[in-house]
Amino acid sequence: METPILRRLRDLTEFEVADDNPDVRGWTVRGNDGQALGIVHELIVDVEALKVRYLDVELDSRFHINEHENHILLPIGAASLDEDGDNVFVPALNAESVLNYPPYVEIQITRTYEEAILRALGKEPTANPRFYEQDSFDAGSFYSRRAS
Repeated sequence: METPILRRLRDLTEFEVADDNPDVRGWTVRGNDGQALGIVHELIVDVEALKVRYLDVELDSRFHINEHENHILLPIGAASLDEDGDNVFVPALNAESVLNYPPYVEIQITRTYEEAILRALGKEPTANPRFYEQDSFDAGSFYSRRAS
């Protein structure tokens, strides 16, 4: 199966975040230990499905291994929104485990890289040809705590 076209939301002038969903760019990303891991830098969109697949997270400066490895991609279903504050929670990561997470270097997102991300979150990638139907990509669970 062909990998879908994934693009940064800011590069897609004809797209915007749905009216009933908050734009989480700039929000703090927190791990299961409550510590801030970084901020949501950008949303990565599946152009054909018109869905956000990943959060591009710029890691806090204390995590920077080097200037080229300061971003990670989080599948949208691996995180959830805070009920009240502008926080994104990632139950599968913390200040220690994020150091072993595959960095995102704004290269072509390959299926191999996507599978490495899922493994880093403790999920085994499915062999299903419908890769994005896994729980890790369920935007409904991401936004559910912020139901308007």
